[in-house]
Amino acid sequence: MSDTVMQNTKSPATGNLLRRDVRFLGHILGEVLVQQGGNELFNLVEEIREMSKSLRAQFVPDLFEQFQSKIKSLQPELRHKVIRAFAIYFQLVNIAEQNHRVRRKRDYERSAGESIQPGSIESIIVKLKNKNIAPEEVQDILKGMSLELVMTAHPTEATRRAVLDIHQRIAREMMELDNPTLTYRERESLREKLVCEVLTLWQTDELRDRKPTVLDEVRNGLYYFDETLFDVLPNVYRELERCLHKYYSDYTWHVPSFLKFGSWIGGDRDGNPSVTSDVTWEALTLHRDMVFQKYEEVLHELMDHVSFSKNIVNVSQELIDSIAADREIHGVGSSEVWRNEKEPYRIKVSYMLQKLHNTRNSAITDSSLKYTSPDQFKLDLLIVERSLRNHFADFVADVYVCKLIRQVELFGFHLAALDIRQHSKEHEQAMAEILAKMGIVEDYASLPEEDKIKLLSDLLSEPRPLTSPYLEYSESTTECINVYRTIQAAQKEFGPDCIRTYLISMTQGASDLLEVMVLAKEVGLYRRNQDGTVTCTLQSAPLFETIDDLHAAPEIMDVMFRIPAYRESVTAMDDLQEIMLGYSDSNKDGGAITANWELRVALQDITAVAKRHNVRLKFFHGRGGALGRGGMPLNRSILAQPPETLGGGIKITEQGEVLSSRYSLQGIAYRSLEQATSALITAAMLARYPQTQQTEAHWEAIVKEISEQALKKYQDLIFRDPDFLQFFKESTPLPEVGELNIGSRPSKRKNSDKFEDLRAIPWVFAWTQSRYLFPAWYAGGTGLQSFYQDKEENLAILKQMYEQWGFFRSMIDNLQMALAKADLLIAEQYVQMVKDDEVKARIFGLIEREYVLSSELILKITGQEEILDNVPVIQESIRLRNPYVDPLSYIQVLLLQELRSLREQEQDDPELLREVLITINGIAAGLRNTG
Repeated sequence: MSDTVMQNTKSPATGNLLRRDVRFLGHILGEVLVQQGGNELFNLVEEIREMSKSLRAQFVPDLFEQFQSKIKSLQPELRHKVIRAFAIYFQLVNIAEQNHRVRRKRDYERSAGESIQPGSIESIIVKLKNKNIAPEEVQDILKGMSLELVMTAHPTEATRRAVLDIHQRIAREMMELDNPTLTYRERESLREKLVCEVLTLWQTDELRDRKPTVLDEVRNGLYYFDETLFDVLPNVYRELERCLHKYYSDYTWHVPSFLKFGSWIGGDRDGNPSVTSDVTWEALTLHRDMVFQKYEEVLHELMDHVSFSKNIVNVSQELIDSIAADREIHGVGSSEVWRNEKEPYRIKVSYMLQKLHNTRNSAITDSSLKYTSPDQFKLDLLIVERSLRNHFADFVADVYVCKLIRQVELFGFHLAALDIRQHSKEHEQAMAEILAKMGIVEDYASLPEEDKIKLLSDLLSEPRPLTSPYLEYSESTTECINVYRTIQAAQKEFGPDCIRTYLISMTQGASDLLEVMVLAKEVGLYRRNQDGTVTCTLQSAPLFETIDDLHAAPEIMDVMFRIPAYRESVTAMDDLQEIMLGYSDSNKDGGAITANWELRVALQDITAVAKRHNVRLKFFHGRGGALGRGGMPLNRSILAQPPETLGGGIKITEQGEVLSSRYSLQGIAYRSLEQATSALITAAMLARYPQTQQTEAHWEAIVKEISEQALKKYQDLIFRDPDFLQFFKESTPLPEVGELNIGSRPSKRKNSDKFEDLRAIPWVFAWTQSRYLFPAWYAGGTGLQSFYQDKEENLAILKQMYEQWGFFRSMIDNLQMALAKADLLIAEQYVQMVKDDEVKARIFGLIEREYVLSSELILKITGQEEILDNVPVIQESIRLRNPYVDPLSYIQVLLLQELRSLREQEQDDPELLREVLITINGIAAGLRNTG
């Protein structure tokens, strides 16, 4: 198993290194296979691989018969090992590709000399300078932009933490192979280590034996802060500052904290009963423990670099005074905290470590012994920094102290802001019970929307409480109230920025937002002061998900901003309103073309409403990792937004396999965040200096028409064909995906078999496994054809739109990416599991015809000969990966048929299910995609 799966467009030399790494790891895996299963296993895996490759090169019916016969003849024990061999091979290939991305960046920087890498921070600063943008305006741009990347626990990461740890070690050791100073013996030692790691990988169970708990998921999220983000984020800021000083050397720069990470993990309770108010508190505690641990590590490291002696240098009087104050407060002499009284910095850092330790200890009540806020900690660091510069130790100040100051600004004492999310119906039910018990209204839930708005607006304006400690509430209402109490206590304990946003899933009316604010008022998160002003420390943020919700969104926000009591809460939040848009459910509801279009329209229409009310908007884009859920590279997802909608900042979800692919290695994390920063500044520039085409209004009318036809085609099949759901469940591993222990949250919102209650993640995951990738492209061809109509003049317009309009180009390129990853030859094998022959032939025929039409039209519009000719490196990667994924797909179909047949007879086979789940993991690794 040693063929490379990806070529490189930069240079033959770097491409050869990737091939070398894949071949090297493939040979090691081969050794492990021989050791663990003998030559029989190794030869069998090689034979299946070669047959699969030959079939991809040229489909020969006789060879296909032999291939299927070989797979069917596998005995369970050997079959299990064959599945794992292919699955682990892809894990190794993915490690090699990730390492190669880091290598390519380093190779570029080494060979480029003075040239600047496209997409880098330096490239956009040079562009600003060349456009003669004044430094004051650049500073204003930096002040106005904001990007928050929000980790979610959405169950799309199929890989266990134990396996990720092994991957990390293999990646580090493979990187070391590039060291030209290694001796022969050192290389051999490295190879022995890698054999050991691959053997460990082979003998480690890739499947979880239980679903992760919410706190397991919190710890998984913290892994990325610990491994990469705590160090990489400040490095991005440092590079931006370096470039600004280089090109605008006469200006004094202050780069605000525009790029941060947040989290949903431990706060997202929508459909997850395991996320309780107690769990939320535990999540926040884990966040704080992690950030204090990191600060203490950095301070201990700083101690090694500040051994400056008063015998040699003159430290500042400010530092001397602060040490004297610390000595008096703590009642501990300098010689007791540090052995050498002539080393003032080490004495100061020792006192700081003691204060940090005390801050974590709730038993210590004397606030003078603690840091009561991150700002106090930062003040001590600034004293150290100024003193270092006093005796020209600027290098130490810049490299160590300034980096820690930036980390304090970014992470505070809470590490990452935790968002709360809950379904709108939960608030409605709690409000109905509370109002009934207070005798205000007997059946709140049945009131017309206008009456709800009037009642809630009045309640928000009144000071009287609605709840009483003397009344008993149902368990669900009690928990709903407790969430708000937890938020209020958390803001006191962990700082006001630990929780700021309360997201409301399935927002369908203004009352959904008002309910949250009325409940917030109960615990003092919203309060009216004596002078009539409003203090508000929690914002209710709507989540608009379905196509209907997107249509209703502008009017809902217009109603909200007209309500004085609510508008005052926005004023208290610096006239900033957060609004979340869901990519997953809009795509599931309307298909890829319509979802893209309707999201764009909603963005523009809501922005226009907010502008009328003098409100700035922060849009939160709920993107998944897969194409069918809005997935794309981070920089492209920023540039895909209409520039005028970025004024108040932008938030984007980062979830599942996206976290491990972007943030498990420092080099890749840095490049991703560097490109995001460059894209953010670019978008801010486009907002100030619009480059709108005069023809864009005409083009928008065309896409609106395309979207309407695509929506009809999509919903005709999904919602109006009575047999579609049966086809979907039987021709994909949907039921089995639900048995993969990859998330604490159930795969359905309710215990229901309705399409509406199926979550978008298993919907996309199942279609990806069966190689259709249906949600990411279906109906695209019909929509485009409705305008094209085989007329050359219409095709010329579509070509012009593709060449000159970023939105349309992005939409077409996403479609062709999905079509390239889809494989109907393999999908046809899954269709054999559909029991009704008429349903099987009819629906697969519809999908196949749409696939052909979509592919043909995309080639016409782009002028390409083949799909993905515009991204040859990905095209080649898909082409070379497919022969290795194919055996897993064929085996999966046979296993599913066998397992389902047993279950129809009310029998089961846990080992057979394990094999199915391992194929799911393997295919996810091979396609680099789950949900």
